[in-house]
Amino acid sequence: MLENGLARNRICFTFPRGFAGAVRRNRAKRLGREAYRALRHRLRQGYDLVLLVYPPDAGSADTAGLADRRGQLGYLFDRAGLTVPR
Repeated sequence: MLENGLARNRICFTFPRGFAGAVRRNRAKRLGREAYRALRHRLRQGYDLVLLVYPPDAGSADTAGLADRRGQLGYLFDRAGLTVPR
């Protein structure tokens, strides 16, 4: 994360070289964007966010849904200090 001097956040999802195929990358990106939309009202504004999305373990099924992504992003934003206290 890096301050951008704007009144809004900008977010980018990126993937390591070995992340499955285009279909799975696009699904992960769509889920990430939708999870961010659900959480953005709780975040401080004015940051550029770059999130590196890793594939699931080789032995597990790719079943991460929207609730899982929302929980993961919420945890990351809390750890980064981006969440506004209620």
